[in-house]
Amino acid sequence: MRYIQKPTPAEYPAYSYIYMDLMEDNGKVLEYLQNSIAEIKQLVYSLPEEKLYDRYAKGKWTIKEILVHIIDDERIFSYRALCYARNDQTQLPGFEQEDYVNISRANERSLDSIFEEYEAVRNATITLFKHLPEEAFLRRGLAIDDINNRSVRALAYHIAGHEKRHLNIIKERYL
Repeated sequence: MRYIQKPTPAEYPAYSYIYMDLMEDNGKVLEYLQNSIAEIKQLVYSLPEEKLYDRYAKGKWTIKEILVHIIDDERIFSYRALCYARNDQTQLPGFEQEDYVNISRANERSLDSIFEEYEAVRNATITLFKHLPEEAFLRRGLAIDDINNRSVRALAYHIAGHEKRHLNIIKERYL
């Protein structure tokens, strides 16, 4: 599996440290992405059905909503990585995660359908990063919702750290 060096703090907005700090500095971000989905599936499928609809506090997402949010975020940040890797300097749109979750109808979906999509998006993400030219990882771009620009490799680590953060939240607040 390809190694991607962990980005420096200058390569991502300051708030992203909550994702970056969860990832090891060993270059194995793609290996993490390849293996993590099995852990998530095992955990989620082991839960009783009613647990998938719990909210640990008012206004918080259900586990199904979290899973679909992870998929949406990964798809968006992978697209940003593609644009930046191809040196597209167009400022990309932001997204409102609450709006995405509220309209996703995640709670009406089967776990099988959610994980089918999760795996398809994950495979596309890994394939994208695996085949980028080396010089593409330091290219940068800007989205409207960013304070400063991000490098392509920072986006890879964002995707992995974002997933890991939500997995930790599920373990700490839902189980």
